[in-house]
Amino acid sequence: MADELAGLGIMVTRPAHQAEELSQRIEEAGGHPWRFPVLEILDPEDSGPLNAIIDRLDDFDLAVFISPNAVNKAMNLIQARRELPSGLQLATVGRRSAVELRHFIGRDPDIFPRQKFDSEALLAQPGMQDVAGKRVVIFRGDGGREFLGNTLTERGAEVTYAEAYRRGRPPADLGALQRAWARGDIDVITITSGEGLRNLFDMVGKLGQYWLKKTPLVVVSENQRELARELGFKVEPVVAEAAADEAIVDALIRWRQGAGEVPT
Repeated sequence: MADELAGLGIMVTRPAHQAEELSQRIEEAGGHPWRFPVLEILDPEDSGPLNAIIDRLDDFDLAVFISPNAVNKAMNLIQARRELPSGLQLATVGRRSAVELRHFIGRDPDIFPRQKFDSEALLAQPGMQDVAGKRVVIFRGDGGREFLGNTLTERGAEVTYAEAYRRGRPPADLGALQRAWARGDIDVITITSGEGLRNLFDMVGKLGQYWLKKTPLVVVSENQRELARELGFKVEPVVAEAAADEAIVDALIRWRQGAGEVPT
């Protein structure tokens, strides 16, 4: 895979603290990563409600972690305050979250999808079907998508949200970005969340949106592809099979093979 992405300039939009592995994989495949974080992960402005939920984890039957950030932020607080209840089942939405949780607990979560990695895939797991009467806590970022919680409520569960972090919009060097676009240094953009795509769209402003809409995207869900269409992107995005770094690189290679040589 040493030259599969040779000559490609690839924008990496993961938060700064999560961009290194993907950037390294791109370099190993011959590409040139261009780091441009569109989200930053911050502690809650008030950790009191989160700490209160952690202190009563014994009241819950199932804890769901929406993202690696939710795992990291919540588990660090949990381990600082108490032990996990022995009867509490743990679930994650995606494989990256499962790997992150394994670092804390030394095993896989009880429930997580092995193929598609979104709320729909988690809800399709056998352990998420008979939840009537169960008490579920969902660790997530502020203002996250509520499809998972709403569906569990419809299935009879009692759902509590625990906001483990909040998302911010990092400062950006828009001048450098516009110069990179003008020089043709960015051939494709990787997007790993709908909020990240919206942030990027807003951050670049009207002039930047002219360049942005013409730039191909690799996204990690059908929802993000639909959002790109709504925002007016000219090129149909490629959807990676998962949000994992290796899946994103595989999707970049598929895009490269379909798109032919790097535009000049």
